[in-house]
Amino acid sequence: MQLDTYFQPVATSATDAFSFTRQHASNFAKRVADDFNPIHDIDAKRFCVPGDLLFAIALSKLGLSQKMHISFSDMVSDGVELHLQQEDDEHTAIQDANGKTYLRISARGEHCSDQDKIRGLTEQYVAFSGTTFPHVLVPLWQQHDVMVNPARPLVIYESMSIELDDFDFDRPTLQLAQPSLEVNGKRGNVRLPFVFKQGDREIGHGEKRMVISGLKPFDKAAIDDLVEFYNRRKVELGC
Repeated sequence: MQLDTYFQPVATSATDAFSFTRQHASNFAKRVADDFNPIHDIDAKRFCVPGDLLFAIALSKLGLSQKMHISFSDMVSDGVELHLQQEDDEHTAIQDANGKTYLRISARGEHCSDQDKIRGLTEQYVAFSGTTFPHVLVPLWQQHDVMVNPARPLVIYESMSIELDDFDFDRPTLQLAQPSLEVNGKRGNVRLPFVFKQGDREIGHGEKRMVISGLKPFDKAAIDDLVEFYNRRKVELGC
């Protein structure tokens, strides 16, 4: 993954400033994250830069810490000038030129700046994160007899966290643990725990959290149509 092909530096007083074109974000979603959500299409009315692209850039610039928590507070569109804002010894935010925060990172413990290790771990996480639909989410919905509204699916990437035992790894793998869904009326909270491994040795763990809104009773025919539409897009887009 050549991360510098998915964003562009911005020449301002903030030396780490960057932004995205719609093409940058769309390419990352489809080529790296295997994520074909229409919201990442270059012609989408409600266009959004993938949260995992922000996460990848944050790790490449800040390095990897043993304990990290990343929370997402708003969606990023194309052309927004962003920079890293150090808040204190443990907290950094990705903000725009007006001080609006889109992502906040908490980092503690030992630090690693080895870009090969960071890239390997990031690629594993992004590959896992981008394929949660339909492989993980649909079975959860069926289990709890709920589903999103296919006409307006509201799935919000809330946060992710990782905790590593050490940095003694080169190309780690990621395995999903036991996903769960907590339903409260028309709102659902999804937890996707995972473990990192180096060979057979577990080297850390983490969790991705999402919020789902507008839940309705599960309709297998409607979900089958949604999955077919999603898979058809992958074929049509040549991926």
